[in-house]
Amino acid sequence: MASAIHLTPSALPAAGMKKRRAMSWITLAAALISLIALLPLAFIVWMAIQTGWDTVVALIFRPRVGELLINTVLLVIVTVPIAITLSVALAWLTERSDLPGNRLWSWLSVAPLAIPAFVHSYAWISFVPGLHGLWAGVLVSVIAYFPFLYLPISAALRRLDPALEDAAAALGLGPWRVFARVVLPQLRLAICGGSLLVGLHLLAEYGLYVFIRFDTFTTAIVDQFQSTFNGPAANMLAAVLVACCLFLLALEVMIRGEERYARVGSGAARKQQRARLGRATLPCLLLPAAVALLSLGVPFVTVGRWLLAGGADVWRWDEIGLALGQTMFLALVGAVLATVAAMPMAWISIRAPGRLQRLLEGCNYIVGALPGVVIALALVTITVRVALPLYQTLFTILFGYALMFLPRALISLRASIAQAPVELERAASSLGRPPVKALWATTIRLSAPGAAAGMAMVALGITNELTATQMLAPNGTRTLAMAFWSYSGEIDYASAAPYALIMVAMSLPMTWWLYVQSKRMAGR
Repeated sequence: MASAIHLTPSALPAAGMKKRRAMSWITLAAALISLIALLPLAFIVWMAIQTGWDTVVALIFRPRVGELLINTVLLVIVTVPIAITLSVALAWLTERSDLPGNRLWSWLSVAPLAIPAFVHSYAWISFVPGLHGLWAGVLVSVIAYFPFLYLPISAALRRLDPALEDAAAALGLGPWRVFARVVLPQLRLAICGGSLLVGLHLLAEYGLYVFIRFDTFTTAIVDQFQSTFNGPAANMLAAVLVACCLFLLALEVMIRGEERYARVGSGAARKQQRARLGRATLPCLLLPAAVALLSLGVPFVTVGRWLLAGGADVWRWDEIGLALGQTMFLALVGAVLATVAAMPMAWISIRAPGRLQRLLEGCNYIVGALPGVVIALALVTITVRVALPLYQTLFTILFGYALMFLPRALISLRASIAQAPVELERAASSLGRPPVKALWATTIRLSAPGAAAGMAMVALGITNELTATQMLAPNGTRTLAMAFWSYSGEIDYASAAPYALIMVAMSLPMTWWLYVQSKRMAGR
């Protein structure tokens, strides 16, 4: 008994010291990765300092930048409200009404995510050759990006407690006023989050707007880079673009507010009864049918038409096989790298929350808000000026992918680690396993499904990535997106069609997974 009493206190501090040492190493790794994630932002600041204040002012305050700013602002302020209105209407019809075939229409409202934005633009410019300018950009942008709003809004509608609407109706409010005063305010978080995603995509997109000849900051940065190989003008345009992204982030936080949206009453929320459309059924069916026709029908019909026009000659299997192999290799390795880099941050965000954790996590999300062209521009300049042997190497492009898609992996890992009980780690440690082995045997294995989901999301992003791949890829690299862009740039739309079809086919499983996950979140 005496020996046991003496041994136990000495063993516990030793185990505690090992655990604290493991936590310090994980925290250090998370801090290092977060600092690396800020590299593109630091690059923009450093380039502004190096360029000199007078040159910065001359490059930023000039008519061309004003034109680009007007184009970009108009694109965002016109596209986002239209996408919000369309998504709310579709979500209400598919989740809260007795619309015939609502499950089918719900899936068709998410399916456009499987089609890369530049493929949407390619399809529309083939279908309507004279489609150019701001309103063309608004049309194709809404079609390509409204699912980012539809997914969270439909999930939020499914979770709302109908008792609040019943109480408002009992007080004499009509259906429209109930929706405006009770339902719509509860959708604020979903609308703000989806609008932020759409806005950031509008700022970052390149291929979509090149097809329709609409100039934005991203198209101007790439053109400037290609003409002067990363001169000060391209860097200052990137600085303005970063400022626009940070402004959108701040605006979303301000509009979102800090109100509570959780139900606090006793008991469980009852199931929402679907509204009867009655005579309005047929007119209401026209909306999802028209959206599906514009967002899915036009791309598939256009690709099919070009495939038929090109015949068997456009299926150059040696080129297609090489592009497919390189795309899958980059997507797989990039997804693994991004997921591994996200693990330390995801672990401390759940196991050791605090001010330091929130600061480090914010660094990772900031880089996710930066356009790919800015990250690529930063890596190109750094490798050329500091580490020339790394310029246009496999390491650089994979490093760029890890920075760009780190938030996607982080979000999935956080959710899966949160569902792994910390008591299992403690039990494994108490059985004599070192902290790292205990972490591997319990939490990491239990979070494997979330890690796989995160890897799938990163792989999807890499598959459809164009701008950063063009700027960072080693000589001889030809991904599906690059091959598609090469042929479409030569106006050889028939040869580009097989690559568009393969990219859509690779993206569909991931889009289906997102749809299923949104239904699980909504309680289905």
